Amino acid sequence: MKNFITKNKRWLIWLGVLAILLVGAYLRLYKISQYMTFLGDEGRDVMVVKRMIVDRKFTLLGPTASVGGFFLGPIYYYFMLPFLWLWNLDPTGPAVMVALFGIATIYLVFRVGHDFFGPVAGLVAASIYALSPVVIAFSRASWNPNLVPFFSTFIIWLLWRIVAKRRWKELFWIGMALGIGLQLHYLFMFLFAVCAVWLLLYGRSKDNVRYYLLGIVGFVIGYGPFLAFELRHGFPNTQSIVRFLIAGKETGFTVQQFFSIITDVSFRLFGRLLLRYPQPEMISVFSPWKMTSWIIAVKALLFGSIGLLLYHLGNRWRGARRRVDENLYKAVVLCSLWFFIVIVLFGFYKKGIYDYYFGIFFALPFLLTGFIVSRVWQKSVHVRWVAIGIWMSLLILNWQGRPFLHAPNDQLGQAKMIAKEAFDKAGGKPFNFALVTGQNSDHAYRYFFEIWGNKPVTMENVINDPNRETVTDQLIVICEVRDCKPLGHPLWEIAGFGRAEIVGEWDVSFVKVLKLTHYKGP
Repeated sequence: MKNFITKNKRWLIWLGVLAILLVGAYLRLYKISQYMTFLGDEGRDVMVVKRMIVDRKFTLLGPTASVGGFFLGPIYYYFMLPFLWLWNLDPTGPAVMVALFGIATIYLVFRVGHDFFGPVAGLVAASIYALSPVVIAFSRASWNPNLVPFFSTFIIWLLWRIVAKRRWKELFWIGMALGIGLQLHYLFMFLFAVCAVWLLLYGRSKDNVRYYLLGIVGFVIGYGPFLAFELRHGFPNTQSIVRFLIAGKETGFTVQQFFSIITDVSFRLFGRLLLRYPQPEMISVFSPWKMTSWIIAVKALLFGSIGLLLYHLGNRWRGARRRVDENLYKAVVLCSLWFFIVIVLFGFYKKGIYDYYFGIFFALPFLLTGFIVSRVWQKSVHVRWVAIGIWMSLLILNWQGRPFLHAPNDQLGQAKMIAKEAFDKAGGKPFNFALVTGQNSDHAYRYFFEIWGNKPVTMENVINDPNRETVTDQLIVICEVRDCKPLGHPLWEIAGFGRAEIVGEWDVSFVKVLKLTHYKGP
């Protein structure tokens, strides 16, 4: 048996990779249209892309960032475009695109783990990554931050290759990936710092200058769509980003808050991604002993990973240079920079830090866990059972959190059904539209109105429309709140319509659809 494994090791590894990819694809693609997120933000994005496909209205501007008051680049819209077209304007298409990137990221995690720490580390890291419920959740919905894990992992792999394999020409692809990533989420700027320190350590040779020019060219190409907008309009978003970083209330340094943030981010990075550690609002559901066990497990993996990195870094300082694998040492240095630089930079961010922010180093805790398991595996045959136990425990824990344990919320189907009811009540005539809601926006409904050929008339104020030509004879209102009283509501789309009366009211799913006309008096 041992001889068989030795002779066929390469094929067995690739068989394992194939199995991991198939399971990862199943978890990301199965019933994706029923489990995907489709709210206002998703509706806004598909509306922009629909206008690119149908109306030929291309854009150089992307969605707004969640903070800072600036826009992102449009690259995500161009990733969406072929998939929305192939799916005949069905929003499922872009979600499938994100899932495919998620599957590709699984392979990248294996590739990085294999090249950095060996095949066992690669298989362990990729298998746990494929099953992680948090990772899966961000791989099953169309949203610009959901592509960040692929490009961040790709950059880290290339950074190692240009030094370890002397493939400096690949700086071009690093530059392009940085340009794309910066348009997906502003936190991608943290990886610029990682790249800069890495190149200061290993890329100071004069022979590499020409390759840096390739990297700049790659960045200009990757960032090109947004760069064109900035050049055309005098760099308004660049200026907003600089103001956000220098003078914004969301960034800054206080000692107590800094250490509190980096502690929280480090814990959540390993706890949320590797061990399904619950969100704060769910902690009370679990017993104290279970939470204590959870915390111990998270800290064990976190401190074990940091300790392993420091141990291998320390080999160089202990005079063990001859016994150090140079490529392994470079991988350890790069992972250390990836972890510590990003964690420190998070410490300056004062606002809420959500799970999707970790996309810039999603792969890292999986790679370091794979590194731990592979090192334990290399010990005696008896100790290997410990490695297998750690691996299997993580796989079982994450499999128990797979997305199909609960019935799908079918947000896409619900939005389409509600929009269809409202659309039909307009009777094919011009109408104004309003959504009374808590936090959602109306783009998900507006998208369907638009592709069905009767989009709502946007109501202008009196200054822009003194003759009130944008006020139609009917107002369709969708109420997503329980106690909905549209008459006299301060929402502009309702107030601007003028005095009205309700002529129809229908319950559809969890909402009410109401039809209002102008008040005619008694």
